[in-house]
Amino acid sequence: MVNFFDLVWFDLDGKIMTFNTFRDVIEENDTVILYVSFNTMYPIMVTPTVVNKKGSIVENVFQTSYGALKVKDLIGQKFGTKVQLSNGYAYVLFPTPELWTKTLPHRTQILYATDISFILLQLEAKPGSIVIESGTGSGSLSHSFLRTIAPSGHLHTFDFHQQRVELAAEEFRQHGLGEMVTVKQRDVCRDGFDLDGVADAVFLDLPHPWDAIPHAKKALNSSKGGRICSFSPCLEQVQKAIVKMREEGFVEITTVECLLREFQVRKITLPLYDHQKESQEYDNESEGSSKRRKSEEESASNNLETSFVTGVPLTTMPGHTGFLTFATLHPDLSVK
Repeated sequence: MVNFFDLVWFDLDGKIMTFNTFRDVIEENDTVILYVSFNTMYPIMVTPTVVNKKGSIVENVFQTSYGALKVKDLIGQKFGTKVQLSNGYAYVLFPTPELWTKTLPHRTQILYATDISFILLQLEAKPGSIVIESGTGSGSLSHSFLRTIAPSGHLHTFDFHQQRVELAAEEFRQHGLGEMVTVKQRDVCRDGFDLDGVADAVFLDLPHPWDAIPHAKKALNSSKGGRICSFSPCLEQVQKAIVKMREEGFVEITTVECLLREFQVRKITLPLYDHQKESQEYDNESEGSSKRRKSEEESASNNLETSFVTGVPLTTMPGHTGFLTFATLHPDLSVK
């Protein structure tokens, strides 16, 4: 078995796919998503052969809980095709940033669709935007940024860990995103971004974001202004970041926590009571308590029921991921 981790360092020749341009047919060297179930998906590099740990070239066979898949059989198939495994079947899907987030090789903890969608909205990312990100991590948010700012935008992403930088740069190249992104190894808290007045938005996912906020202000386009977002798991980090944002002249500072609350759709059955009849019987006090008890028993036996479909919140829900702090830097009107 060879999985995606073993293929990261492959030097691919020939055509490279892109996450930003859809096509119907799978080609060699594509990255595809093998969908087995809602909670079981795998990224696969479509290469007929691979080099195993002993250095030998062998056929690329991907193993799943439902059996093996010969990867070469995917070439020429259409995306969305149902493919046979040795003990079942799966579907082969076109890779999107959302599917990549669910299946990517984790080098760090990542942001998921709930936080990512809100970040893209609040940073006002759009085609043509210049975005700065630190740190790169596993590239989950990076792929969503790149799809949003395509085709004319650019992402500058930084990480202090050299190996993560190299792995991320190779993944971007394999996914056809290399021309839209610049990946650098850098301690931005100490050395800054080495970018002046070019960015429309800055995203910080750092242990000490307050050290990078002055550098972020310098990197934002002073003539147009821009937006900044800082992701922090702890409220103490949020407090220090907000203090620094205010010192640097950022305004409209808000902090939110995105929690996904799932509702289960189910059929509910409730009793219907004849309230008018019951009221009349209870108002007639001359009938006595024995008659009232008899009326209650008859009413209970003759109750009608109604059923309907509704959403019911689950008793448990996913816990805290982190706090998102957003702020605005207004344009410097003295800059022409």
